[in-house]
Amino acid sequence: MLHPSSRFKFTPDLEICRILNGMWQVSGAHGYIEPDRGVSEMFRYHEAGFTTWDLADHYGPAEDFIGEFRSRFGARFGRGRLAEMQAFTKWVPHPGPMTREVVERAIDISRKRMGVDSLDLLQFHWWDYEDERYLTALGHLADLQREGQIKHLALTNFEYAASKDDCRTRNPHRLQSSAVLDGRSPAGRADGRVLPATRHHSPHLRHRSRRSALREISRKAGTATR
Repeated sequence: MLHPSSRFKFTPDLEICRILNGMWQVSGAHGYIEPDRGVSEMFRYHEAGFTTWDLADHYGPAEDFIGEFRSRFGARFGRGRLAEMQAFTKWVPHPGPMTREVVERAIDISRKRMGVDSLDLLQFHWWDYEDERYLTALGHLADLQREGQIKHLALTNFEYAASKDDCRTRNPHRLQSSAVLDGRSPAGRADGRVLPATRHHSPHLRHRSRRSALREISRKAGTATR
């Protein structure tokens, strides 16, 4: 079992393992996966203390694996212990119309696949910042969060400028929780502004990667928490 120091209070109401189990490996790009064996192996990770899973809607059957794991885990240990695990999924839509119906349908699919009423953490990614409909999508996601379909809302691989200028000031809705910010410029070079900003606003987060960083965004006025 992992040492207690392996736990991290990510938000006031969300404690996670400092090391996340990435599920990109089940996307299909790394060879054949035996679903039954894969889900069975998830118990070994959980029992060892690795209780936090990172996945996405486009990681093949990853969300289905979480749903099946939760079903088996609840049957074996009781549904009360399901709170021991955390599953962070992502929504990566193709740029296009972002109506309430489009956004809610995507979230409904993830919730059903994962067997949850509310997603622990939804990470949102957008490919084209020239298409500002991502702001509309964020507004609908914030509404769904307030309605209880999403517990924590985040950004993943967003350029620093887009997250700072658009999501914090131009978008009237509020993000809470954490955002994974892309540290690369459009030309693919590391952007030296990301980590200094991250460390300034959230000194307790010590991600050293030059490509990405973690930053908390508060519920109030979209300003970063200190």
